[in-house]
Amino acid sequence: MFEKVLIAEDYESASISVQRSLKDLEVKKTHFTHYCDDAYDLVQKSIAENQPFDLLITDLSFEEDGKIQKLKSGNDLIKEVRKIAPDLKILVFSSEKRPQIIKALFDDFSIDGFVSKGRLDVQDLKKAIGLVYKGEKYISQDNIVNMRKRDNIELSSLQFHILTLISEGLLQKNISDALREKNIKPNGQSTIEKTINQLKESFGAKSNEHLIAICKDMGIL
Repeated sequence: MFEKVLIAEDYESASISVQRSLKDLEVKKTHFTHYCDDAYDLVQKSIAENQPFDLLITDLSFEEDGKIQKLKSGNDLIKEVRKIAPDLKILVFSSEKRPQIIKALFDDFSIDGFVSKGRLDVQDLKKAIGLVYKGEKYISQDNIVNMRKRDNIELSSLQFHILTLISEGLLQKNISDALREKNIKPNGQSTIEKTINQLKESFGAKSNEHLIAICKDMGIL
């Protein structure tokens, strides 16, 4: 099991879950900090002293409390840590639900696991830590479901173009002309209205603005 673990978390309630998990797993040395800058400094110091951390567990969101910080989020911390400790195991413990954000953490920063904060997060954390220790990747089950939902969404070319135009601020009444200029068919007003209504129904959106917000959250746009 990991011997030296660093925890970056600004909420005591969340840190309790992490510390309980590490205690149950009999991790020998744990270091805790509320700030990303401090976490980065600890990683840097551990490398300089030839006593590097085996695992970093970090949240993504850190509330500002007046203390000036260069690294203001878990994303910033992970990005900078990866530059000095490319082999450090990193586990994100967060309430983030957006599939595209989670996927980007694995794709861009090569994190090793993502655990959702929730009712059973202690069990989830222990499972994740155990698998990451064995060299495996881990994502909480609810996040896997959300990512599969996103991957299973298939938009037609017309639907995608209409969504893109709306997201660019084009009024619905002007979409027909924009499609015609791009030689995209069908481009009639009735077809556009029907397509938008179908998209809003499929995504459970109450308005065009709500539809675009949902699509952006899901990483479609």
